Amino acid sequence: MGIFVDKRTRIVVQGITGREGKFHALRMRDYNPDTVVAGVTPGRGGQDVEGIPVFDTVAEAVEQRGANTSCIFVPSRAARDAVVESFASGIELAVCITEGIPTLDVIDMLDRAKNEGSRCRVIGPNCPGIITCGEASCGIMPGQIFQPGPVGVISRSGTLTYEVVGLLSSRGIGQSTCIGIGGDPIIGTTFVDCLAAFEEDDATSAVVLIGEIGGRDEEEAAAFIRSMAKPVVAFVSGRTAPPGKRMGHAGAIVSGSMGTAESKVKAFMEVGVPVADTVNEVVDIISGLL
Repeated sequence: MGIFVDKRTRIVVQGITGREGKFHALRMRDYNPDTVVAGVTPGRGGQDVEGIPVFDTVAEAVEQRGANTSCIFVPSRAARDAVVESFASGIELAVCITEGIPTLDVIDMLDRAKNEGSRCRVIGPNCPGIITCGEASCGIMPGQIFQPGPVGVISRSGTLTYEVVGLLSSRGIGQSTCIGIGGDPIIGTTFVDCLAAFEEDDATSAVVLIGEIGGRDEEEAAAFIRSMAKPVVAFVSGRTAPPGKRMGHAGAIVSGSMGTAESKVKAFMEVGVPVADTVNEVVDIISGLL
């Protein structure tokens, strides 16, 4: 079944009439035509995007089309309001693809999500989204490289996700759910959140965790893995990054001794998690575990 999204997911695409919103809404619909039910662009209500009805508000999409998940492609200045509107309208999961959102806006929208109760979850921002293989895709992941199977994938990097998934699929190893949690310093859904969900998921037998320099998310994940029954394989990128220099993602920066690749690798190894040196080795280790 996978985690967070499945064949019962009903997606409203906020920003569907923009270039990126339209392109990816149609790709999500191609993956499973039953999951994309509506789009929202204020002032464009009554129009449609190749058969997907467009509404002025998320509340209308929820009421008239039964939307329960939002995929957000609005500009960074409007992203906080888009997330807040989605939860106020009854949406349970907001997948925020938008990057470059001011940090205070991110803090505010995540606080507001928590105030709505435990039913509300934000994935992202600045993330590629999530896909439960064979059931639902919400975001920008290329569905054609995925195939259903027993391996869950969690990653801070979109492109490394695709590379690992492509290698897994080429070896005949399918995936349950693949989730890109985003590369910003502050995100809504963490490694620990995903690991806890995978631990309870009957469709997942093993997990691949793809981390990178910056922050303490990987160290916290390692502490959680100590209590897990399912095996986890890790990969940490950015081992040659110079201290104090941001490498790609806003959260990928080493500050002093905090957030180094070495500290993350050490944390994983201390709890018995094998850490691959290359993405090809990730697949080799998983193949051996299965």
